[in-house]
Amino acid sequence: MSFIDYLKSTKGELKHVNWPTRRQAIVYTVIVIVISIATGFYLGVLDFAFTSVIKEFII
Repeated sequence: MSFIDYLKSTKGELKHVNWPTRRQAIVYTVIVIVISIATGFYLGVLDFAFTSVIKEFII
């Protein structure tokens, strides 16, 4: 299989992809951003709590 055949095959496969609408892409992007911020906040709180506990035992 040559590189040109590969590109043609790839182009054909891309025509079968069910692409999301603009609205779906925006909604999914917002969901990912919100979950990322929430996870960062959660991990920050855990880090702060564990650091505080460790400092109490060490100092």
